[in-house]
Amino acid sequence: MNLKMKENSIFALLLRAQWWVSGAIALLIGIVAWALMPRQHAVYGIFTGMPFMIVCIMVLWRKRGEPSAARVAEIMQAARAMSWKDFSVEIERALLRDGFEVTRIDQPQADFSIISGGRKALVSCKRWKAASNGIEPLRDLHNAVEAGGADYSFYITAGEFTPNAMQFAVDHKMRLVHGAGLAKLLREMTIAKSKG
Repeated sequence: MNLKMKENSIFALLLRAQWWVSGAIALLIGIVAWALMPRQHAVYGIFTGMPFMIVCIMVLWRKRGEPSAARVAEIMQAARAMSWKDFSVEIERALLRDGFEVTRIDQPQADFSIISGGRKALVSCKRWKAASNGIEPLRDLHNAVEAGGADYSFYITAGEFTPNAMQFAVDHKMRLVHGAGLAKLLREMTIAKSKG
């Protein structure tokens, strides 16, 4: 029995949409049911909107803890301005906070080895200031994972990835951490405000 949701089903699409879309559909269904059904049965009609309300709650639950767009921009700007030493300290602190056992390895291909739940991963973040990341550093990290017996890898950057690099990461099951993902990882980072 296959219980996997189809990628383009209405509920799959709503799970990728903003929370209020599902909430509005649930509310609309409830209002229509209340208006069209006899009063003694209207409450049953309202329950037809419940699947959409559940999706709304699921989307809200997934979004919890995500930084706002302004906070993402603030963290990205601060990360790009940091020295390697300060950035690596922030990454290590964030990984420890998120429950990983962290070891600095300082190899050309990877900077940290992390363990969680008995699974080992390599983390590369030395090129965090690169505006665009191509396949080469990802290939180097992937080779280090295979040679070092790690289960998976993280590549962390304050920049973006070329389409080829994104495809390489998908093909090799690499986790790319950038943009909002990096801001979420560094969510507790203190940013000094400049006096103006």
